[in-house]
Amino acid sequence: MLMSLLSVPASFANRPVSVRVYPTRMVVAAEGQVLCEHQRIIDRSHSTPGRTIYDWRHYLAVIQRKTGALRNGAPFTDFTELPEAFRRLQSHLLKRPGGDREMVEILAMVLQHDENVVLQAVELAMEANVPTKTHILNLLHRLIDGTTPPDTIDAPQALRLTQEPLANVERYDALRAEARHAS
Repeated sequence: MLMSLLSVPASFANRPVSVRVYPTRMVVAAEGQVLCEHQRIIDRSHSTPGRTIYDWRHYLAVIQRKTGALRNGAPFTDFTELPEAFRRLQSHLLKRPGGDREMVEILAMVLQHDENVVLQAVELAMEANVPTKTHILNLLHRLIDGTTPPDTIDAPQALRLTQEPLANVERYDALRAEARHAS
């Protein structure tokens, strides 16, 4: 019989759970609550090894403590598990220093916000070519609040410069002279 291994939230690692097997899905429950559901994968081949089915959300607590798991952990290296927008962002962020931590913090946003809204913010940031945590967080809050940033900001006539300021280095020299006399 071909066996599949299922991921569960990290907080339930090494704890007893029950698995309910249905024709199209497998449900994992513990302590009177459903922990997760996985689509059932049926493979009639008896010569291939079983599969491990990951849900990347289950490992968010782990990668927040150990960011290296983002580069080496199976749910994050098997690119079929992450949504496309997260995969593109991950490949971009992991090329720069501190990108691991930033990616972890972006992924962890799904713990407090709707995953689809976070994905939308990531997609907007990637389209604007500003894939940073700060920009994604700003976009996320704008999406949640229902506000959109203007494409361009038109300054009123009263705020436009009519005469360019001139550099006055004599003023700077006067300030230095005052500082010498004061000491």
